Amino acid sequence: MEASDVPKPAPTPEFSRDELEEMVIAALRTVFDPEIPVNIYDLGLIYGLTIDPQQAHVDVRMTLTAPGCPVAQTFPGEVEQRMREVPGIDSAHVELVWDPPWTRERMSESVLLTLGML
Repeated sequence: MEASDVPKPAPTPEFSRDELEEMVIAALRTVFDPEIPVNIYDLGLIYGLTIDPQQAHVDVRMTLTAPGCPVAQTFPGEVEQRMREVPGIDSAHVELVWDPPWTRERMSESVLLTLGML
C-alpha cells in the first residue's frame, strides 16, 4: 500500500462546537436590523443554528420582521459573510424562513426593556 492510498483522518476542528456556537452568536449580535436598532439575535430573528466543526460550516435559519422588509434580498448574504468571518468557520448558509412569523414575543426581555416595551 502506498502512502497516497492511506486514508487521511478527518481534520480536527480548531474549536469545539460550544466555542464555535459562542463565537457565532457573538457575530450575530453584531448584525443589526435596519428598521429596529437591535441586533438580529436578541431581536429573535434567528430560528436555528447548526454548526459543523468538522466541516467548519454553519447553517442559520432566520426570518425578518416582515416579509416586505426592504433588505430581504441582501440580508441573508450579509449574515453569511459575518458567519464566515468567525474563526473556525469557512462556509455558511442562511435560509430565510417566514414560518412561524416573527412577533415581538420573540424579543429578549432586555430588548423589550431597552425599547420601552416592558
